[in-house]
Amino acid sequence: MQAKSFIATVVLLFALITGPAHAAEPMTVNINTADAATLASLNGIGESKAEAIIVYREANGPFESVEQLVEVKGIGSRTVEKNASQMAVK
Repeated sequence: MQAKSFIATVVLLFALITGPAHAAEPMTVNINTADAATLASLNGIGESKAEAIIVYREANGPFESVEQLVEVKGIGSRTVEKNASQMAVK
């Protein structure tokens, strides 16, 4: 009986230690390849702004940095700042 308790304790401790390592990470959106629905999931970017990002991207080529997103009409630096940790340029 003591062996079962010991094993159960070890399993519980292992789960507590490794649990945070398996926590879901926020999704990173590649602004050069994301579709409109994915872009619209970002804070402050709705359907029309997502479409504007895609139109800009098609007309001007891929973004070189996340900060370049402010060149899209209707997207300001505040929106970029709020989403910076969720966006990437790959």
